[in-house]
Amino acid sequence: MSDRLPGFSTLAVHAGAQPDPTTGARATPIYQTTSFVFNDADHAASLFGLQAFGNIYTRIGNPTNAVLEERVAALEGGTAALAVASGHAAQVVVLQQLLQPGDEFIAARKLYGGSINQFSHAFKSFGWNVVWADSDDIASFERAVTPRTKAIFIESIANPGGSITDIEAISTVARKAGVPLIVDNTLASPYLIRPIDHGADIVVHSLTKFLGGHGNSLGGIIVDAGTFDWSTGGKYPMLSEPRPEYHGIRLQETFGNFAFAIACRVLGLRDLGPALSPFNAFMILTGIETLPLRMQKHCDNAKAVAEFLAGHPAVASVSYAGLASDKYNQLARKYAPKGAGAVFTFSLKGGYDAGVSLVSKLQLFSHLANVGDTRSLVIHPASTTHSQLDDAAKVKSGAGPDVVRLSIGIEDKEDLIADLEQALAG
Repeated sequence: MSDRLPGFSTLAVHAGAQPDPTTGARATPIYQTTSFVFNDADHAASLFGLQAFGNIYTRIGNPTNAVLEERVAALEGGTAALAVASGHAAQVVVLQQLLQPGDEFIAARKLYGGSINQFSHAFKSFGWNVVWADSDDIASFERAVTPRTKAIFIESIANPGGSITDIEAISTVARKAGVPLIVDNTLASPYLIRPIDHGADIVVHSLTKFLGGHGNSLGGIIVDAGTFDWSTGGKYPMLSEPRPEYHGIRLQETFGNFAFAIACRVLGLRDLGPALSPFNAFMILTGIETLPLRMQKHCDNAKAVAEFLAGHPAVASVSYAGLASDKYNQLARKYAPKGAGAVFTFSLKGGYDAGVSLVSKLQLFSHLANVGDTRSLVIHPASTTHSQLDDAAKVKSGAGPDVVRLSIGIEDKEDLIADLEQALAG
């Protein structure tokens, strides 16, 4: 191949993969094995001591997973990646490297309801404390910074409302505070937004959603941008201090611009254990091959459906950044010029009861708790994904009682609009 840098669609098909050297298989094989044979005692020792790269045990790494990791790192513009069992697992592994008991991280309040619950409740048992900020008020992130702040966490496109976050502005706050910016890029995928290009230091995904794209496999991934100096100020001892379990190696010093990905693997995944199944890695890799085709269709369909809903008399409002009238349209034009994503919300004039009724009347849309499928999906967040929040918190997170969330698939847009029209008329 020439010296030309491959384009996005080429990377989605080829990055990280070669024909299998033993069999010549063109598709990446599923290495369905728990462990790998060492060449000799010295080889084993070098692998366990981080003096050589290679396969030890599938909980730590696997050749099928490695192709997935390299491919997503290439698509996101990162230096390395680590695949794990789910998006929630990715968040746990990331923050384990950054936070000690009593430390804080700042998070945008507009997040997936499961993340809000994880941050507010589950992480308390680790002694990790979340401080909430408003992604529409950049100064609220600055006000939230304290000496205990170790990271800032946002979503590029927020779930469920589909609002676009000003990544560059929040990155400036993170730089000033001397902490990494973590961006959940699940709803955008790197086809629409590459957060590292706008100042992110770490990117996470639920691979379950648009990257896998077919609603058949759970997975998560962590991408290291290679942009943060983990040795500064002694804030991040997991990376900057000698690791006793690895003969005193300092990960930042030894691995440089992919030290964070290494830390997540050898300190997080190794000990916490949320390994991704090689079979799921294979399924997600297959999905990524069509990511650019699917995402463009998702976005084109979503805009058409949002325009229909915006003109319907039963609809009070539509929150979709792809609409020219939307408050996030300018940010969408800046960060996601190819499309504002496929997940958005709308409010019904009939309130909570109308939302529940609509969901029950839809026929083509599937009522379930997922997004990013080839199929169109619907849910009423206030009674499901965000039901653990009080009413005020639901409204702040974009999931008020009158709100319905759609994840628009790749069906014919005319059929999706017809299904919504009959359900709204009932």
